[in-house]
Amino acid sequence: MNSLYVEGDSFLHRLPPGLKLLLLLAVSISLFLTRSPLFLGGAAAAGVLLYASLGIGWRQSWLRLRPILLTIAIVALATLLLESVEDGMVALLRLTTLMLVAAAVTATTPVGAFIDAVTRAALPFEKLGLVRASDIGLAVGLVIRFVPEVVSRYQALRTAHQARGLKVRPTTMIVPLIIQTLKSADEIAAAIDARGIRGQKRPHKS
Repeated sequence: MNSLYVEGDSFLHRLPPGLKLLLLLAVSISLFLTRSPLFLGGAAAAGVLLYASLGIGWRQSWLRLRPILLTIAIVALATLLLESVEDGMVALLRLTTLMLVAAAVTATTPVGAFIDAVTRAALPFEKLGLVRASDIGLAVGLVIRFVPEVVSRYQALRTAHQARGLKVRPTTMIVPLIIQTLKSADEIAAAIDARGIRGQKRPHKS
């Protein structure tokens, strides 16, 4: 699988994974507690500077963020048309900032470190008998790893359509993309179960 992680020595690279997840949580909450265009605009500008500080390069950054930016643009436009210009702008700034911060965190944190941090965070809930911490960490890690995989599959399908002279349309792309993604997910789940990676409930002794 491809990975979103990029090696580097930026300030964000050196922060502990748990602290970066707390930073992402704090940013997410603060963004949805205000509608101030000044605050949201400043936050978006800070997000751009944060992501630029990673040294990924503008071309590579565009390739990584393009699918998400397109989705954000569609959501913002729909909000503008259905609600108001102000609501559309608020949605655009909020989601763009959140995307930039989340992308910066995932680009500077290896998947293994993500899994460890999420697993430790879920341990209190495991002690309450609500979840298995290792399963939660594994699930988050797989989601992060699947994001670039889905993008790669989309690009491969798009190239195949263009090679056959077919027009690239979402209606013709979404079905094979979903089928391929679900097939891969099923294969990975089978491999995980075969290796006993996911926690299994132990039978109670009588």
